[in-house]
This record gives sequence, C-alpha cells and structure tokens, in this order.
Amino acid sequence: MIYEEVEVGSRARRTLTATTRVLLALKLDGPLLVGLALLAVYGLVILYSASGQNMDKVLDGAMRVALGGIAMCTLAQVKPSFLRSISPWLFVIGCILLVVVDVVGYIGKGAQRWLDLGIVRFQPSEIMKLAVPMTCAWWLQDRAIPIDTRSLIVLTFAILIPAGLTIAQPDLGTGGLILIGGLMVLVMAGLSARIMAALALLGVVAAYFGWSFLHDYQRQRVLTLLDPESDPLGAGYHIIQSQIAIGSGGIFGKGWLNGSQGQLDFLPERSTDFIYAVIGEEFGMVGIVLMLLLYLFVVARALYLAIEMQDTFGRLLGGSIALTFFVYVFINAGMVSGLLPVVGVPLPLISYGGTSMVTLLAGFGILMSLYSHRKLIGS
Repeated sequence: MIYEEVEVGSRARRTLTATTRVLLALKLDGPLLVGLALLAVYGLVILYSASGQNMDKVLDGAMRVALGGIAMCTLAQVKPSFLRSISPWLFVIGCILLVVVDVVGYIGKGAQRWLDLGIVRFQPSEIMKLAVPMTCAWWLQDRAIPIDTRSLIVLTFAILIPAGLTIAQPDLGTGGLILIGGLMVLVMAGLSARIMAALALLGVVAAYFGWSFLHDYQRQRVLTLLDPESDPLGAGYHIIQSQIAIGSGGIFGKGWLNGSQGQLDFLPERSTDFIYAVIGEEFGMVGIVLMLLLYLFVVARALYLAIEMQDTFGRLLGGSIALTFFVYVFINAGMVSGLLPVVGVPLPLISYGGTSMVTLLAGFGILMSLYSHRKLIGS
C-alpha cells in the first residue's frame, strides 16, 4: 500500500514537471492560463443555456475560444523587441482601416463597424484596443517618467483619434474601451492628480457639448438609466428584464436551463451583452460570485506579471492589458445591473463573440510574452 502511494505520488510529480516544461517552452503562464480556461469553460456552459440549447452555437463559441487560444500562444512566442517595433505601424494601419470602415464599411444592426473581406468579416476597432496602449507604451519606453507635457499632448491625440473614429461608426462601447486602454497607460506613467482632475473636468465639458452629437438611441440609453420605467416596452426593456432575471435568481438560482427570463425569450441579447443576467437567474448570487472570483484571480495574476516586468514598455503595456480586462467586467456588470448605460460591451470570455474574444486572448498572449522575456530587456 505504501509502495503504491509512493508510485502514484511519483507519477503525479513527473506529470507536473512535464506540464511545467511544456508551459515554459511555450512561454505560457500556468496560473493565468488556468484562470482563463476556467472562465472559457464556464462561459460555454452558460452559452448552452443562454442560446436555447443550441449546440451549433456552443461549438461555434468553442471554435472562437480556440482561435483566441491560438492567437495567445502565437503571440506569447514573440519577442518584446518585435512588439515594440510594430506598435506605431499597427497604430497607423489601424487608423487607416478605421477611416476605410467609415467610408465603405459593412453596415450591420444600424452600425458601420465591419470590413467584409468575403471570407471573413472583422472590426478594425478591435485592433486598436491593443494598438493604442502598445503605441503609448512604445512612446514612453525611453522617456522620463512621470510623463511630461509634450508626451501628454502627443499621446492624448493618439488616444482620441482612434477612439473618435470608432465612436463615429457608431460604437460607443468599443470607443470607450480604446480610450480607457490608453488612459491606463498615462495613469501608470505617473500622471499627476491635478492633471487627472483637469482631464476629468474636460471630459465633463466634452460630454455636455457632445450630447447633441450622439445618436438618438445613445441619448435614450442614458436617459433610460435614470428612469427605465419611462419606456418599459422600448428603451427600458433590456434593463427591466435583466434586473428581473438577476433578482429572481436569489442566492442559489433556479438551476441550469431553468431560468424563465432566458428560456422564455423575455431577456434580449441573452447570449451576448446580457449573458450576465442568465448567470444571475440560473446560478444565483453564488454563480455570480464564483465568476467574479475567477475574474479577480485573472486580473490579480495579470497585474502581478506586469509588476514583474523590468522595462517601462512591459510594465505599462502589461498593466494596461490587466486593468482594461477589469474594466470590461465592470462595465458589463454595471450596465446589466442598471448601474451604467447600455453600451454594448460583452462579458469577457463568457459572452458569445468573435473578434472581441480573439482580441482579449491575444492581449494575454502579449502579456505572457513580456513576462517570459522580462530578463532579456534588450531582446
């Protein structure tokens, strides 16, 4: 009996050692990879229910996770020197594609956000979620920290141009995420509290004057946040049904596949933007807390990797990737709960989506690359 226990323990150690060697060879971070995998599996389980037991949609979602995983593993092999060198070019190409989209882009669901290449259709704005923080980190890599006035002016324009082009499509959610990704780099670069307060004030003024430039449905979303009951069958319908779903789930939920709001089609966009409400209804507060703990683990691990970087480019870019991921979760949870306006931001790795899923996992691939090469600053 003792011999068998020793043999089992020995096999487990050999397996663990072999797994560690594979992860090291592929430049992947084990804890972060496990956290992302658990979220993706959790998402596929929820998607099966949210899609009305549509197995084709689940398989399609699994394929998109796989594509994102391939992008993550591929980018994890890339050296930081290459990432630094392509950052400004990726930014320029992305801006050009955004202009092309505004001129001849594919129109779907009332928005002109996609480029149709015949074989595949994609959103160039997703590229800018990575290109903007990469370019900001590239600009600051050899410059003094805290950030000076000249760099602040240059990077402000570098952030506002792609964010503005994206919002004009119109895609307020993605444009906001591009803006936040760049701002995260500026804040971590030592932006003073005085300047942040001034930028916040400027943002309020811009929002005041920009109100008239918003589309009618965007203005309605803000007004609905203040009073969803003012239009319960129109603009307020999403929020009201979402709150009913989350509230009816209670502590332990109604059980998988047993949610009335989701299964009976009362809840709109239940497999995409409002999948958070499906979790609340079917798994209750326990299911939501479990999911949020997984998100917290991923964000904490990503921030730890960013802190361990030994160069400015790695720390700024890694921190931006980690914090932007947190903002994804915060915005989606807030809008589904009725605390923020509905802006079309998916729940990362849980919502059914294509380009967004690949972009998120690609970002973590870049983070793993920066961490695995952290001792090779000149690489």
